[in-house]
Amino acid sequence: MTGAKQGGQENSVTLDLLKRKMDDFAKERDWEKFHSPRNLLLALVGEVGELSEIFQWKGEVPKGLPDWKEEEKVHLGEELSDVLLYLVRLSDICGIDLDKAALRKIELNAVKYPVNLCKGSSIKYSDGDVNSNQSNGGD
Repeated sequence: MTGAKQGGQENSVTLDLLKRKMDDFAKERDWEKFHSPRNLLLALVGEVGELSEIFQWKGEVPKGLPDWKEEEKVHLGEELSDVLLYLVRLSDICGIDLDKAALRKIELNAVKYPVNLCKGSSIKYSDGDVNSNQSNGGD
C-alpha cells in the first residue's frame, strides 16, 4: 500500500503502520478492554453495512465512479477506511499476521481458480466442478 504525497514525498502506508496506529489510538483512550474479537467483528460488520448503504439504490456503477460527486467519493473513502481499520485491528487482536494471511490466500485462490479454466468467466470453478449458479468472488 502506498500513501498520499506530503511535502513532495510519498509516504508508505503498511498494514503494520496501521496496526500500530490503531493500537496507540485504543491505548490512549483506554479502549483496549472493549476491543475483544467479538466486539471488533460486530463493529466491522456495522461499518460494512454503512459502506453498503453508499451503493444502495445506485445500481451498477462504472470503475472510477466518474459520475459521483467529490463529497460522495470522500464519504466512500471514509467508510472504506473504517472497514480496513477494524479489519486490521481485529486481525491484530486475534494474533493473525494479515499481510501473510492475505498473500497466502491469493496463492490458494490461484490454485483454486486456475487461469486456463477461469479466465474471462464469472462462473465459479472449484474442485473440478463448474457451478454455473455462483459468481467468482475468490473466496
